[in-house]
Amino acid sequence: MATARALSRVAIVGAVAALGASAPVTASGVRADTPATVTTVTDQARSGSPASVVDRVADFYGAYIDVLYDSGRGRLADSLRGHYLTPKLRSSLARWEAAHHKDGVLRAKGVPISWQVVYNDSGMGHCWTRVTLTWQDAGKHVHRTRLMVQSDLATRLISGIKPA
Repeated sequence: MATARALSRVAIVGAVAALGASAPVTASGVRADTPATVTTVTDQARSGSPASVVDRVADFYGAYIDVLYDSGRGRLADSLRGHYLTPKLRSSLARWEAAHHKDGVLRAKGVPISWQVVYNDSGMGHCWTRVTLTWQDAGKHVHRTRLMVQSDLATRLISGIKPA
């Protein structure tokens, strides 16, 4: 489904191309018509399935990072943890966070500027995904954190997070 913003971009590009197709190309006053070149703007399509364990990990990280970015750690972030993470993992994260004074889901302080989730492996009732978090410090230096996330295939809940 196209967004209003994407449709606006396409309309603007089309209008500019249509106007530019008959514009003079030289300062001599001689009109030279050239074929219009239209550059289309396409947004990356995103999709998912509630039955896919990998999609659920991506949905969790996307929503969790959005909440932290918008309003910081609070009730909504805790609710997301309650919905996507096993009770055992939530307990483990609480202990890890108390010892390290960082967010256990991200294994860091602050909020990443982007994230990526890809399938890694599955077996014995579990699926492992690789999560790459991209960070940018005040000096515009970019670095990445890589995590291995384990999910239970039966419940589709995230049951483990560790550095990759």
